Amino acid sequence: MTAVSRHYVLAAGGTGGHLIPAFALALELEKRGHHVALITDERGAQIPGKPDSLPAHVLPPGRIAGLNPLGWLKGARGVLEGRRMALRLFESFKPTAVVGFGGYPALPTMLAARSAKIPTILHEQNAVLGRVNRFFASRVDAIATSFAQVDRLDAKLADKVTLVGNPVREEVLALREAPFPMFTGESLLRILVTGGSQGARVLSEVVPDGLAMLPTALRSRLQVIQQARPEDIEAVRHRYATHGIPAELATYFENMAERLAGAHLFIGRAGASTIAELSAVGRPAILIPLPIATDDHQAANTREIVAAGGARSVRQEKFTASELAKQIQAMAQHPETLANAAHAAWNCGYPNAAKDLADLVESFGVAPMMDVIRVGAKSAPAKNKEALALESAE
Repeated sequence: MTAVSRHYVLAAGGTGGHLIPAFALALELEKRGHHVALITDERGAQIPGKPDSLPAHVLPPGRIAGLNPLGWLKGARGVLEGRRMALRLFESFKPTAVVGFGGYPALPTMLAARSAKIPTILHEQNAVLGRVNRFFASRVDAIATSFAQVDRLDAKLADKVTLVGNPVREEVLALREAPFPMFTGESLLRILVTGGSQGARVLSEVVPDGLAMLPTALRSRLQVIQQARPEDIEAVRHRYATHGIPAELATYFENMAERLAGAHLFIGRAGASTIAELSAVGRPAILIPLPIATDDHQAANTREIVAAGGARSVRQEKFTASELAKQIQAMAQHPETLANAAHAAWNCGYPNAAKDLADLVESFGVAPMMDVIRVGAKSAPAKNKEALALESAE
């Protein structure tokens, strides 16, 4: 815990991909004795996993997209109103720094922080710099990345960039030192299938039939856990029953960390949080990037873990039952192949992401007066020029 408690504001769009790392950072900053507030939208305020101690301030929608000028006008009004609301919060909360995690709700907050001359930090979860983060990249004090290679990030900004990784939930990170589940030529092959918070229809259509095409010796040892959309789940259940493959199906799994802990192989999308959790725990994967993801960022997210040998990536247009069966056989036909892939995925993890991001956040901003009193000029952090100026003026 630091000697002085400070205030920080985190701004994140209304998806789990933006909010999960924000929640992890909030918990880490709170452990250090700081106070944290979250700014998001209505959807973000409902995302599971928000710490009870973290107050959420909801801003109006402010998305400026599409081709309709009326939509632009409405979005601009939302951004301006959100900026005013954020400034009012800053007046009472007095943050030392503001951290943006991307997404449209972060836009008015970051605009307000710049207007109020509050230090700003961006965290980019994906391997492609998002649109809001791209807009602010040259204007902020620091940029934290989750991958060594981030597309759309100007090389001229290299001095601002720190690679920290993507923070994951504590219950997932706690699994990192646990061994990979024992897998032999006779044991069950436990497969976890998810498609993000809303599931993915292509997984429901392809995975049951792909598993049915495996050789009998492998198919008879399958144990499947799959997330599916509510409108698809009965059809998926029927497919598994027809193939004689035991499968546990649900539209949402609350204990996802427990499911991941027991899995030998993951099949699903390639969102930033998914990649971070797979590499934190060390689980091999067959990844199907979402084809409509902005700037094809899910495909970019797979580069590092695929190059390391921890996963295989299949484009959705090539994701057929036969292709899936082929990929599973290549990974699971021999126990040592699957174990090696698990270790390769584990090596891609950033277990200290939340701590490293918190260190970066703490290194920026005007130190409270008590910091100036307690810390002499000789020992003040080199980056904290404002604090040094205060001390020299006394």
